[in-house]
Amino acid sequence: MGFIPFQMERWQSTYEHRVDYNLSESGVHPLTVGELVSYAGGSVDLSDVGLGYSQSNGTDELRALIASLHPGAAERSVVVTIGGAEANFVAFWELARPGRSAAVMLPNYMQVPGLIRNFGGGAIPFHLREEAGWHPDLDQLESALRQGAGFILVTHPNNPTGVALTSTEMDDIVSLADANGAWILSDEVYRGAEVGSDPVPTFWGRYDRVLVTNSLSKAYGLPGVRLGWVVGPEDVVERLWARTDYTTIAPPSVSDALARIALSPAVRPKILERTRAIIRRNLDHLARWVACHDGLFSFTPPDAGAISMVRYDADIGSLELAERLRVERSLLIVPGAHFGIESTMRLGFGPPEDELQHALDRLGDAFESLRIREFGRDAARTPFPTGASG
Repeated sequence: MGFIPFQMERWQSTYEHRVDYNLSESGVHPLTVGELVSYAGGSVDLSDVGLGYSQSNGTDELRALIASLHPGAAERSVVVTIGGAEANFVAFWELARPGRSAAVMLPNYMQVPGLIRNFGGGAIPFHLREEAGWHPDLDQLESALRQGAGFILVTHPNNPTGVALTSTEMDDIVSLADANGAWILSDEVYRGAEVGSDPVPTFWGRYDRVLVTNSLSKAYGLPGVRLGWVVGPEDVVERLWARTDYTTIAPPSVSDALARIALSPAVRPKILERTRAIIRRNLDHLARWVACHDGLFSFTPPDAGAISMVRYDADIGSLELAERLRVERSLLIVPGAHFGIESTMRLGFGPPEDELQHALDRLGDAFESLRIREFGRDAARTPFPTGASG
């Protein structure tokens, strides 16, 4: 069996700690352990956490906390994993069937599409239409299901665009899945990181054949805890737990303890309030930066998450652009080619405000340099303003 690398993760894993400014990350600036503990009143003592194997599907207390976020779920409806990556992996592993394709939302976080290819499966795309504000072509989904797709992959809110499905679109997807006996695998890692005041709805509770994945990495600003979960029907979750015996066996005991703090009723609202404040404030910076560049950039504002897909008007491929930015500007972005969409870049706007401003200034400078290279310093076009992200 051959192996196809996960292109975006290879790019980030190789370079994200080797640049001055990282706009490739899709979460907000992470909390420290001290900050997390302070949200609990500073009374938490982690020194007595045992470093043996923890309960392998997550402690009962942690699974109860996760279940409480999903009305109708019980502890047995939850399996805890090492981050969202393992959650997606074991869910995919459960739903994949030899000879059956999957209906895959595109663009998407490309982990599961890559797994499908690596395991010799088939994927039938249904696209989010940029001209429609990154909303789905449900006729394509219906066609994929008629062709025999066994499960539907969605990332909601979407990665890379940050746009969420509407309740009507979700109901339509459920109706199509039900009519064709298909499962829904919904990666909901950006729920809780909303731009607006209303929570993004979940697929949980809309349909019996659904697996919802999530983690502490994005909305909670705790990617280093490496803790995620799957919520689903109890009999299926039992099988997912058995699959983790082949992968990581158990979540780290320290991570389980930190997750119990983060998801406690007293702490969780404080974390999400912090996340939403960062996203709303920094999205204003990004929107002003886009607007002041005289049509060079365009984007659909996200509904949730500290990410957006930004289209640029310049004669350079996104892979070359990303490499030049890395080498010449010590700035990391995700090239749109990683999602199959050229002349775009995924920008993460979750860093501290001053870092974001400096990074956007550096990005504007880079495009000004590209314009000069293409048209000459004395070109008649109005120069793009730089240093205007504040």
